Amino acid sequence: MQLEFHQVDAFSHQPFSGNPAIVYRLDTWLADELMQKIAAEHNLAETAFVVREGQGWHIRWFTPITEVPLCGHATLASAYVLFDIYKEPVERLDFICKSGPLSVSRKDGRLWLDFPASSPAPVSDTEGIERALGVKIVEALGANKLLVVLESEQAVLDCKPDMVALAKLPWPGAIVTARGKQHDFVSRYFAPAVGINEDSVTGSAHCLLIPYWSNRLGKLELTAFQRSARGGELFCRLEGERVKIGGNATLVARGTLMLG
Repeated sequence: MQLEFHQVDAFSHQPFSGNPAIVYRLDTWLADELMQKIAAEHNLAETAFVVREGQGWHIRWFTPITEVPLCGHATLASAYVLFDIYKEPVERLDFICKSGPLSVSRKDGRLWLDFPASSPAPVSDTEGIERALGVKIVEALGANKLLVVLESEQAVLDCKPDMVALAKLPWPGAIVTARGKQHDFVSRYFAPAVGINEDSVTGSAHCLLIPYWSNRLGKLELTAFQRSARGGELFCRLEGERVKIGGNATLVARGTLMLG
């Protein structure tokens, strides 16, 4: 069996920046174990698999070591592949996933994710968090991810977590964030517990970041930059209980997986 795949740099308009993801458009699902092995073979932060179901698409995401319930950049990459490679004749793609309904639209030269907003609750015990991150924190909040506010963009850049200690915290990943100099806010995302020491650009993290910074700054539309080594720019909007996350995507490779 041979399977076609595409590698896309999401949240970037040029190769070698943003966050790379592998995308497989399948006719039918493969066994879970096989999809996990394929993701491990590619060894990127996320490998996405999509199968048409009704008028939409069922999407699943795998890191090199586990399946995850939500991933922004690999959804953006999947939409790019469906729109630009497979020429889906629509302006909006609807996805089904473990986290509920999602969609991606084309508008104003960008792809726009429509994801559920998340409002984290304050975390009172921050001593272990500070030790794991190796930086003094201003505020810590928890939901499906840990959101940690730092005093400045420079503090975000200087953060050097203890990955072993971070993986032991009761969240699958930790976001560090602060006001930005050229953007409304900046962030980084660490998820050693799911096999990603640092993610390049994390769409799902902005499900927490957008409501937080929208409330803090008193505005519904924001610009964001994830200050990883590769970096990526995101255009953000809060719409009630949903967030819109806009960005670009660039195809960098395509190939065929040989399964014997």
